[in-house]
Amino acid sequence: MVSAVFHSPLEGLASTKTEPTTTAAAVPRPAPAPVAQVKRGRDLRFLWTNVLPPVLGLVFLIAVWAVVAGTGASGIPTPLETWKQAIEVFSDPFYQVGPNDQGVGWNVLMSLQRVAIGFGLAAAVGIPAGFAIGRFEFLSRMFNPLISLLRPVSPLAWLPIGLLVFKGANPAAIWTIFICSIWPMIINTAVGVQRVPQDYMNVARVLNLSEWKIFTKILFPAVLPYLLTGVRLAVGTAWLVIVAAEMLTGGVGIGFWIWDEWNNLNVASIIIAIFVIGIVGLVLEFGLIKLATLFTFEEVKS
Repeated sequence: MVSAVFHSPLEGLASTKTEPTTTAAAVPRPAPAPVAQVKRGRDLRFLWTNVLPPVLGLVFLIAVWAVVAGTGASGIPTPLETWKQAIEVFSDPFYQVGPNDQGVGWNVLMSLQRVAIGFGLAAAVGIPAGFAIGRFEFLSRMFNPLISLLRPVSPLAWLPIGLLVFKGANPAAIWTIFICSIWPMIINTAVGVQRVPQDYMNVARVLNLSEWKIFTKILFPAVLPYLLTGVRLAVGTAWLVIVAAEMLTGGVGIGFWIWDEWNNLNVASIIIAIFVIGIVGLVLEFGLIKLATLFTFEEVKS
């Protein structure tokens, strides 16, 4: 027989022994670190994570460059020779002797001017077209095959068409920038419009909002991140294409400057131009990222 033994709940409380508590004063606390030491630690962490990696990458590039140039068979100038040439080039970047003999500063400004005009025209056409294609299914079905057909074509393949139609190198280069910049803006804007939640459009339909209200209050705020991504991609593509277009059309520009220096067998200036193109492209990319961040932040605030 199994007998059940019942205990009163009070017995458990009575049998519980209270342990002596340790007062807070008995536990030694570590002294807080000095403010200067904390700041020094943060500075070292910032240098280790943000400054040191790109510096090491640049040192690695220069080291590989020096090794390749040191062989002598490649014909590439050493980093020191290129640095001396860069000092000479940038000592007077805005000299002007003739229409085709100008400093690197004038050539960069001319290339940026062509990119700005071509990109501005592409934005004026591509962004509204992207909104229309994304908003109306009929237009989407109508233009998607054309975009799929023309988008993979190399931008330089459009250059002879520009020369034929516009009868000039400068408008032909601007036309090439236009045709290569328009596709990212059309596609990204249309995709952004198509990804707007259907609930928003249902509410607009119930409230009987006009197309202008739908655009300003619903579509534009929702599509803005996609639109800015398309703009950033378009600018990067335009800056890449303008160099090749200017090498083919001649005149004034950073691409023509590279080709002219190649004809003069001045390889050090070509390397300098490569760095200039990269730095200008980096500045454009950084500026557009900051612009996108600013617009997104303002949109969140509102």
